[in-house]
Amino acid sequence: MARTVSIGCQDFETIRREGYFYVDKTRFIREWWEEGDSVTLITRPRRFGKTLTMNMVEKFFSIEYAGREELFEGLSVWEEEKYRRLQGTYPVIALSFANVKEQDFHSAKKRICHILSNLYSQNRFLMDAGILDEKERKFFETVSMDMDASEAAMAVHQLSCYLSRYYKKKVIILLDEYDTPMQEAYVHDFWGELVSFIRNMFNAAFKTNPYLERAIMTGITRVSKESIFSDLNNLEVVTTTSEKYADSFGFTEEEVFDELKEFHLSEQMETVKRWYDGFSFGNRTDIYNPWSVLNFLDKRKAALYWANSSSNSLIGKLIREGDKSIKQAFEGLIQGGDIRVEIDEEIVFSQLQTKKNAVWSLLLAGGYLKVIKVEFMEDGESCYYHLALTNREVRVMFKHMIRDWFSEDGENYNDFIKALLLDDVKAMNLYMNRVALQIFSSFDTGRKPSAEEPERFYHGFVLGLMVELADRYVFTSNRESGFGRYDVMLEPKVYEGGIAGKAVYGGREEGGSYFGGNGAVDHLCRDAIIIEFKVQDSEEEKALSDTVEAALEQIERRNYGAALAARGIPEERIRKYGFAFCGNRVLIGRAGTKRKG
Repeated sequence: MARTVSIGCQDFETIRREGYFYVDKTRFIREWWEEGDSVTLITRPRRFGKTLTMNMVEKFFSIEYAGREELFEGLSVWEEEKYRRLQGTYPVIALSFANVKEQDFHSAKKRICHILSNLYSQNRFLMDAGILDEKERKFFETVSMDMDASEAAMAVHQLSCYLSRYYKKKVIILLDEYDTPMQEAYVHDFWGELVSFIRNMFNAAFKTNPYLERAIMTGITRVSKESIFSDLNNLEVVTTTSEKYADSFGFTEEEVFDELKEFHLSEQMETVKRWYDGFSFGNRTDIYNPWSVLNFLDKRKAALYWANSSSNSLIGKLIREGDKSIKQAFEGLIQGGDIRVEIDEEIVFSQLQTKKNAVWSLLLAGGYLKVIKVEFMEDGESCYYHLALTNREVRVMFKHMIRDWFSEDGENYNDFIKALLLDDVKAMNLYMNRVALQIFSSFDTGRKPSAEEPERFYHGFVLGLMVELADRYVFTSNRESGFGRYDVMLEPKVYEGGIAGKAVYGGREEGGSYFGGNGAVDHLCRDAIIIEFKVQDSEEEKALSDTVEAALEQIERRNYGAALAARGIPEERIRKYGFAFCGNRVLIGRAGTKRKG
């Protein structure tokens, strides 16, 4: 009989006591201890077992769990006598910043101080142990939600001192989700204040702490050393590209297939692989998303689990507000392509808007991208990563995110799509101008926005088209640098007889079903579409209608329809549109129709 899957339980003791489904990851304890590193920082995507692993390590080493061998009997770590003797022999300080998600520095500091205060409350027995002098007792009492920054910075350091003195052993410190408050600080613009506060705390706890035996920190990102780790020269950093602990977080393919057999779901192997595989840590390329796999075992259907389990606000902000190169790259990623970039695994949050490729480093660390291959340069100092969206779940998540960009005026946007399919140029102009007026600024809200160059909106709009029409059209885009030209070509996916089969045009074979719905829309959607975008040149084009004419003339002059014609689509079934921009004003015209300025 298959074990019970407990969704969201991150307490190792509860899982073992109740016999819940558990994949043995206790080998990590042996590997980490044998390495002997003073302070270890491990970065993994969210929901990859970091919190459960930290809880497991706490229950293994903590003196409070001495003699609890039933928690580890039958598991990998219990096979060696050395580790059976080691269990329950160290004082442990365990804390988590996972819930520090405040929107201003004062609230974030107060939340962290609350966490530290709770630690002192849990160890209040030290006040009556006769080991503290009057000065230390006074400090103990000052640790509260309202303590000042200097006291908070020393709180973990001092508690280490007191516990070490009481137990006559150095302490192990475990800090889970160390970077959560820093991501929120970036999103809500109080990064500088928080960095100073965190840096002082980390220095006291992990660097100038003679009472520290060893420490582990976990997070999603490797925040740059210059930001908060400038004084930590004893830090061992294990990122997603490191060889260490490669299979300690997430499920390997062998583990997943064994799980499916236990739950009598072996016939679902390919489905689970397509949806939840694709993660790679170090040299292991067969890592599955554990949160999604567990939910699949519990609910027995493929769906968005990991992608919907937490806020993606930072990722959405960076893509939505990113420059045209980021959105252009996403056009290819959404269609199953890959990008070639240099990666710096140190995340400098203050440079996310300006540093080249920083967003891709963050997306890789977060698990949204996977490494296809690594291309080493002849100079031996640099390499390029070929990256793609990790799996189907991630691709669907981004499609939903892009749809949400237009949710502020979703009705107008959907009406625009319908008008485009119906070839209703008048309605297209009406709805497109409403869309542009309502949400134009949200694609141009970076550190240096420019209302005169609507590139962010425009490229976001193209992504929106791709998401909304991907089931009906094959997209092709042909760009030049700058915003002088960018054409979009939509080749229809139309099926014979309303069922899966061969495409009517071009000999392409695409599995799927006819999109149905409005008969008029269905009929007219069989046309191919070419769209040319152009910003008004006020020196050469007196009216937006002139800009529309210039865009349409360019379509003809450069014979953009030739590729469609070569695939068997007749000229009369190719629609050509010019989109002219001036600020947040838009004018759309179609070849063969009259336009007003």
